[in-house]
Amino acid sequence: MFMVSFRLKKKRILIAAALVLMLGFAVMGGVTFFGDQAVTTGADVSEQPERPSRVRTNDQRLEYISTFGWVVEPEPVEIMEVIIPTVFDELYEEYNALQTPLGYDLSRHMGRRTKRYTYVVTNYPGKDQDIRLNLLVRDNRVIGGDVYSLGDNAFMHGLALPSAQPPQVPATH
Repeated sequence: MFMVSFRLKKKRILIAAALVLMLGFAVMGGVTFFGDQAVTTGADVSEQPERPSRVRTNDQRLEYISTFGWVVEPEPVEIMEVIIPTVFDELYEEYNALQTPLGYDLSRHMGRRTKRYTYVVTNYPGKDQDIRLNLLVRDNRVIGGDVYSLGDNAFMHGLALPSAQPPQVPATH
């Protein structure tokens, strides 16, 4: 039988523990700082306006919406809890495709509860009524959203203004 023994000095153990803790904090800080910004969208991040990272209050949600150029009525017309499905059907795949140009990806939130805040849009180009904006919020962070019309010639697109949008998807509400 072969045995090995060694003696550790208390000072070396404390230095090693401090280094491990500093490394752990550095990793956690990097994840916190870069966590939601690490999505590649193909768009230059510097071209997008600064948006608040947290939207705890209605005022913060309104500020977030205004970064896209939208003007909405100050109070949501509906607040609803939504559970994002654990498996996406074709409709959810299309809806998620609306999210990706702005860096959102609902597949990261499958099976999770989220809140949907619906606002009335008052400045949609070429239309003056029946336009709504949905904002999907989970843990006080925006995870997606859309703008859609009600009634005849219904449409739906992502949160960006129409001039910066990919082709619209017909609404299936």
